[in-house]
Amino acid sequence: MTQDQLTLYKLIVLYMLNKVSFPLTKAQVGDFILEREYTTFLTLQQAIGELIDTRLITAESIRNRTHLVITEEGKNTLHYFENRISEAIKKDINSYFRENELELRNEVSVMSNFYKATNGEYEAHLIAKDKEIELVNIKLSVPSEDVAAAICENWQERNQEIYKLLITNLF
Repeated sequence: MTQDQLTLYKLIVLYMLNKVSFPLTKAQVGDFILEREYTTFLTLQQAIGELIDTRLITAESIRNRTHLVITEEGKNTLHYFENRISEAIKKDINSYFRENELELRNEVSVMSNFYKATNGEYEAHLIAKDKEIELVNIKLSVPSEDVAAAICENWQERNQEIYKLLITNLF
């Protein structure tokens, strides 16, 4: 692999992150790039790692996902070198986002986690965001790890329904 190829993969990641108004997970970026066989898993990990090291993107681990966001420096870099990405690749990325944006956004804007509290019970922490605005942030104390895990799983699937229920009953 040449340095030019690695630079292209970095630019593709920057382009993807710049096209959305929400973080993408490392897995979401990987799914797109690897499904189209632009590069290998290890090369992609190297490209993402170098982007993080040079502060062109930031990475935040939430539960078992790594959320990626382009920085201002990353946007400036993309502006200068975007012409190195072929129009075909740009078209492919734009099409992918048109078809999958709602699903991608929902995946990163709904978060849940649980942990054992100091009192011996478990706490399920549930968050739903729209862009960077928290719509709801709920912490529930429950008696067991199984219940906390079930709540987190159900939150992922039913958050919109629960949010609507809260809004309807509280307003």
